[in-house]
Amino acid sequence: MKIKEIIVVEGRDDTVTIRRAVQADTIETNGSAVNDETIEKIKLAQQTRGVIIFTDPDYPGQRIRNIVSEKVPGCKHAFLSKEQAKGKNGKGIGVEHASIEDIRQALQDVKQEWQGIDEQITQEDLIVARLIGDSEAKSRRERIGKSLKIGYANGKQLHKRLKMFQISKDEFIKAVQKINQEEQKS
Repeated sequence: MKIKEIIVVEGRDDTVTIRRAVQADTIETNGSAVNDETIEKIKLAQQTRGVIIFTDPDYPGQRIRNIVSEKVPGCKHAFLSKEQAKGKNGKGIGVEHASIEDIRQALQDVKQEWQGIDEQITQEDLIVARLIGDSEAKSRRERIGKSLKIGYANGKQLHKRLKMFQISKDEFIKAVQKINQEEQKS
């Protein structure tokens, strides 16, 4: 599988793992303090080939994703769940720990960031869906992030991601219904 876009990753180990899974070029941010030189490389990559941001499903990974998205509009996004990115023996979370199959799937499920989309899903919808303000909200957000392939986010970030990736209200409702059905079975 060959990837046209350049993939933004956190470090060398991520590059090695991604290249085992697919044919791709990467830009490494080397940590969450993304410098101006790296941003300029990413801007050039976005203009020439397009960019996929593929960072770890943790706070530093989200921080990098936010910084790059803000400074380089129109990037695509690939996500892994925390389970998919867990290291052997439960040590560490990162793209470098993911299986080749999970990396390929994440890259096939890439989400395009859309600019200027009208708000479709409201804060009220998140409350009604028990994704915020509920004792099970965190667990439900983990499951909806996995189901919609947009990764885990806190309540505020979830609302932002739903808009950013233009998740329709219909897609959102179906994902919530699926979570509700899973809960009823267990």
